[in-house]
Amino acid sequence: MCGIAGIYHTETAKPVDPSRLRAMLHPMAHRGPDGSGTWTAPGVGFGHLRLSIIDIEGSPQPMASDDEIVTITYNGEIYNFRELRAELEDRGHRFRTSGDTEVILAAWRQWGVECLSRLNGMFAFAIHDHARGCLFLARDRLGVKPLHHVRLSDGSLAFASELKGLLRHPLLRQEPNLAAVEDFLALGYVPDDNCIVAGVEKLPAGHFLLLERGKPFPEPQRWWAPDFSRRVRVGEAEAAEHLVHLMRAAVTDRMVSDVPLGAFLSGGVDSSAVVALMAEASAQAVKTCTIGFDQAALDETAYAQAIAERFATDHRTRTVAAADFALVDKIADMFDEPFADASALPTYRVCELAREQVTVALSGDGADEAFAGYRRLVFQHQEERLRGLIPGVLRRGLLGPLSRVWPQMDWAPRPLRARATLAGLSKGGIEAYAEAVGVTGPAQRARLYNDAAIHALGDHIAEARYWKAMSEAPAREALDRAQYADLMIWLPGDILTKTDRMSMAVSLEAREPLLDYRLIEFAASLPASMRVKGGTGKAILKQAMERYLPHDILYRPKMGFVTPVTQWFRGPLAAQAKALATSATLARSGWFDMAEIERVVAAHQSGRRDHGRLIWQFFMLEKSLAKLFGI
Repeated sequence: MCGIAGIYHTETAKPVDPSRLRAMLHPMAHRGPDGSGTWTAPGVGFGHLRLSIIDIEGSPQPMASDDEIVTITYNGEIYNFRELRAELEDRGHRFRTSGDTEVILAAWRQWGVECLSRLNGMFAFAIHDHARGCLFLARDRLGVKPLHHVRLSDGSLAFASELKGLLRHPLLRQEPNLAAVEDFLALGYVPDDNCIVAGVEKLPAGHFLLLERGKPFPEPQRWWAPDFSRRVRVGEAEAAEHLVHLMRAAVTDRMVSDVPLGAFLSGGVDSSAVVALMAEASAQAVKTCTIGFDQAALDETAYAQAIAERFATDHRTRTVAAADFALVDKIADMFDEPFADASALPTYRVCELAREQVTVALSGDGADEAFAGYRRLVFQHQEERLRGLIPGVLRRGLLGPLSRVWPQMDWAPRPLRARATLAGLSKGGIEAYAEAVGVTGPAQRARLYNDAAIHALGDHIAEARYWKAMSEAPAREALDRAQYADLMIWLPGDILTKTDRMSMAVSLEAREPLLDYRLIEFAASLPASMRVKGGTGKAILKQAMERYLPHDILYRPKMGFVTPVTQWFRGPLAAQAKALATSATLARSGWFDMAEIERVVAAHQSGRRDHGRLIWQFFMLEKSLAKLFGI
């Protein structure tokens, strides 16, 4: 696992200063504490930071081919590199190292852009090919590894693993992007099609960018996407058996390492399944770690302990409390852009705990997206069926007005919040899901802005990207469309960004076996009835794991990795919440109605409304704006 950076002049082959590359690498040093290097040639330069995992001594980067025609800087792991290496050797390629980096170089030379479909792994890389006169940037299928880039006034393209690397380039003008702030307030993160710094872009998951000097700047090209439009003809028992086979292969592929390896264990279905398959494949006790909470209702450590005992793992536990709020500055610095998924805090702590003993940790990320594990997906599936039974005129004319007068019950379990259900049913399925997946709705956001900000935003609608993704999804039914959008937007923008930044903050490599593309493609081909059954998601996954995991782990209500910010902002962090109403940073931005922010905090602390997540959003936004723009 590594950090990368580079500069490519798209018009003329101007020289690249190695010191500029080193400056871009410097703030990302946490991504690669084991080594660094730079390489330059006319019109191009690469930088690299290394966290050694495979071929520890033998694969320094940037790496050039024997004839120095092709050079790469690469972040990630290719799990099938040994099979690819054997195939390439049969085609006449020879290798000097035993790692995966040189295999990517050879694959590019053999197959060009088509090499991407042969790579099974997580990656973001840049290849300069002198013979072809091009720069090739590529990102893995699901966006496990990040890649930011920006076009600069001198005709160059600069790229880096993290935004903070680009910010060290003197030609990058750091101007805030209000549309990204709107997206952040809506979704809780800045999605991959936007950036808080105007002009900066992120290469989307499953895309590549091929630049040729002297030619027009191209648009990124998609090379992979999940396809929900095809269905396999298979019974449940056979599907469960095949799923176990795929999961076992994905886990064992990700256990290849030349450094100590372990796993995150929450006590939920996904991480417990990964640990079970790791224990099956390992002769040694698997090293596992868990983070608990000082709020009993959100604490899963007892379930994690039960799994640790069942599989005789070497298990350790720590607890996150309100005092860990002191980490907010560090966490904000690691994300650069505002990021309001409060589970970033315990994610940092569990990565920190894991890094004390291991350099690689396997996680359970991805199963909720692949197998419809989120409650919102289950509700969408159920509500869409109801929409089909109630005429549209009745839904809009009766349920919509009724939802507006129904009491707000933030304290109640979701199935009892009739207001949310009525409001959802009154809308079309796509519109309703786009709001359900967000954290702050359009009406609330409009109240938070002042008139100048509303005017500046114009017709920008944060939810529109969900409308587009769901409308264009290769899908058969509503659940397919919602899952497709989550895989394209939520997964890379929130879940994988969180895991990448928090693991890299402590120089830990996180691997996600449940995001193996073969597993994702198989899940997408299954009928919805195998994903959602009896009002719960991940039905086929739970059935597949019945031979490994106890019933109370598989079928207990989903808790999620939720930080108790709601309780903290009414208790030990009440003063910090109140201070937001007089935040100089938020006021100087010129975007917000500060009186409305004060009302939000007061309503939360009185218990009238649950605004815990919104208050946390403003904390993270305040930190990001101050750091990036000195506001």
